[in-house]
Order: sequence, then C-alpha cells, then structure tokens
Amino acid sequence: MAAVDDRGAQALAAARLYYLQDRTMESIARELRTSRSSVSRLLSYAREQGIVDIRVTSPNEHGETLEARILERSGVRAHVVPVSANVSEAERLDRVAMTAARLVAQVIESNMVVGLAWGSTLSAVVRHLPQKETHSTTVVQLNGAGNTLTTGVEYSSEILQRFGEAFGSAVQQFPVPALFDDPATRDAMWRERMTKRVLGLQGRMDLAIFSIGSPGAGVPSRVYVGGYLDERDYQSLAEDRVVGDVATVFFRADGSWRDVRLNARATGPSFDRLRRVPRRLCVVAGQHKLRGLRGALAAGLVTDLVLDEALAAELLER
Repeated sequence: MAAVDDRGAQALAAARLYYLQDRTMESIARELRTSRSSVSRLLSYAREQGIVDIRVTSPNEHGETLEARILERSGVRAHVVPVSANVSEAERLDRVAMTAARLVAQVIESNMVVGLAWGSTLSAVVRHLPQKETHSTTVVQLNGAGNTLTTGVEYSSEILQRFGEAFGSAVQQFPVPALFDDPATRDAMWRERMTKRVLGLQGRMDLAIFSIGSPGAGVPSRVYVGGYLDERDYQSLAEDRVVGDVATVFFRADGSWRDVRLNARATGPSFDRLRRVPRRLCVVAGQHKLRGLRGALAAGLVTDLVLDEALAAELLER
C-alpha cells in the first residue's frame, strides 16, 4: 500500500511540474532524481488515476457551444463528448463512458450516498472509473435485476462492486426482481424491514447515476432484450406510448409516468423520489436514445448529462 501511495505522490509532483509550471521532462527527471522515461510513466499514471483531468476547449465556440445551449434550454449541465460519425456504436458508448467515469470521480466525495442503476451503459462507465479514496460513502442499487431467467445478482453486483472498489465505498445490493408479477407482491415486499432499509438509503441519496433505456431502438437496452418483459408487457408499453425508462420506471415523451401500468410492478425509485436527489447524472450515447432522453428531460430527472456530440446536436433540433 505504501508503494502505491508513494507512486501517487510522485505522479502528483510530476504532474504539477509538467502541467502547472511548464517544466520539461528532463528538468523534472533531474528534480525528482529519476529518468525521463520514469517521468513519462508517472504522467501517464496521473492521467489514468484521475490526478490530471485534461480538457480541450475551442476558443472559437464561445457561448454557442452545445453544452451552453443545452444549459440554456433545459437547465442541465451537459458534458458533450466529440465522437466522429464513422465510429461504431460500441466505440461511441465507450468514449462517452470514459468521460462519465472521470466526471463521477470529480463529483463523488466522502460521506455520500450514491444510487446506481444497472445496464450496458453503466457497465461501460464502471470499467473506466479511476481510483479515488473516500470515507463513509455508500453505493446503493437503484432497482432490482432479477427476472424469470436469472436472479440478476451476478450482473448487477459486478457493476456495484467495481464502483465500490474504485472509491472504497460500502455496497448495498437490492435483491428483488426488476419487475414483480403482481403489484400486491411489491407492496407487501416494500413493508419488509430489509427492503425498508434499502429504500431508506435511497431516500438519503446525494447522487444518482443512471442511463436511459429505449424500447424498440436500433440498439435495444438490456431491460428490453434480457428476458425482463413478455409479449403482454410489450403490448402494454406500446398502448401506454412509452418511450423509455430510468431504472425500469417507464415514461412517455412528455415525461408522464404515474399511470403507465408496468410501473405498478417496477422496483426502481418513483420519479418523485428521484427528483429529490440533489445531483442526478444521466449517461447516454447514440441517437437511438433521443426520444428517451427528451422524455427524461421533460420529466425533470436530469441535472447533469454526459452524451455524444451527434446526440447533443439532435437534442437541440426541434
């Protein structure tokens, strides 16, 4: 552990000299009594661990950036990731996830309760999380992951555990189905002390991190292809004109959600509860998420948004 801490201290010293004092690698090597190649490795380590956060800003965009326009129109702090049109959807998601991971490392602090959804996007985000030591921080699962094919524990717990390991936080799983078969069963389960404890943690969240599921999209979200819904569920979603979900709570294009029938069986937090969380970070990639993103914004679910450039441009078109 001491060796890791020593390397971190050396990386911090090298980064300060290189980025803040504009020193050359050779002069840094002399001061730190090491080699030029070691300085290069220390600077790489500083970037990987989130000690250094490099941003490139175009002086020609001024206040007309996509981020500024999204803030003006929606009141949401956006982080737009430049991605060329010829990259694959997998690469697009990975680049957005990398930016989101760095943002998470900036905003998370000790003594926080962090709500975390599961899904393909969040799985990509946690793979890029840098290490940051926090104290008395708890990450809690936002919604159940089980269905008729699997308990979902292995999949959701991997996301939670990676997050916990990155920040040294305690992890609280939510071992219930994603959707109950009967609303009455959910109501009974919500009266159990174990469930009340998890719901109580969710009620104290300082930060919620989630993506948006999209039914019928060209790149379907996990909840729509992972055995969570049957034919009757799909018919119900179509009849209720659902365009997306957050933590398996479904909503329409105008942000309405209360009378969507599947929500009576859902295990994710109600939008009333979610909107009480001070900071709500949404991560989305790909233009197939456009309708869902607009609905989530209409519902007032998002305070911070990480998305790719093409999706941001489409979002601003009427």
